[in-house]
Amino acid sequence: MPSLIAITIIAASIVVTSFISGILGMAGGMILMGVLLAFLPLPQAMMLHGVTQMAANGWRAWLWRQNVNWAVFRGTALGALIVLGVFSFIQLSASKPVAYLLLGATPFISFFLPQNLKFNVDKTGHPFLCGLTCTAIQLVAGISGPLLDVFYIHSSMNRKQVVATKASTQSFGHILKIIYFGVLLDTAHGNIEWWMAIGAVMLAMVGTNLSRKVLDRMSDADFRKWTSGTVMVTGSCYLLAGGWLQWIK
Repeated sequence: MPSLIAITIIAASIVVTSFISGILGMAGGMILMGVLLAFLPLPQAMMLHGVTQMAANGWRAWLWRQNVNWAVFRGTALGALIVLGVFSFIQLSASKPVAYLLLGATPFISFFLPQNLKFNVDKTGHPFLCGLTCTAIQLVAGISGPLLDVFYIHSSMNRKQVVATKASTQSFGHILKIIYFGVLLDTAHGNIEWWMAIGAVMLAMVGTNLSRKVLDRMSDADFRKWTSGTVMVTGSCYLLAGGWLQWIK
């Protein structure tokens, strides 16, 4: 069981990162995963992160439900279910250094793709591809927000549609992550205390509610600018942290 100081830091991080994700539709999950990995073993961090993000994204999807692109959600969910089935057989999980490196590398993927291969959920088949790749990264590294954003950054959707649709797909993805680390992964010991799960859900909803007015006042141009910048900075920090942990092993 984590110390009181650790619990306090985790609780504050849940509120702050849910607030960030409520505005940008991402980045909060990346930051929270780093905090949880600093205080908890990998399986427990994955489980608590899954519960927290399921609540935050699920509540955000409900608040903006009229803006969800359900065609994108269905394609992404199908790809995600296929990956869960595959991973239930191969039983794959990552060490902390590898998890950090994967977290840090995903925001930069788009820079290495030619223009005609840029991911875009507006294109036929790309929501399915999004479900495949993002769920695979999520089940290994814990989050997929930076890679998920690559599929949305070139789409024609406005900021509310992006936030709502990403929230619905991420909520579904975190449900699958909870199933994987809590039930299907033989080597995982991802059980967490019930009070931690309930507390995380409540705090995530608080942070999400606080973000709603900010998103209402933000322009689409500012939304895309802040999303790209925040993710790149966070990704760079994770690459440095992962490289450091790998070097000192």
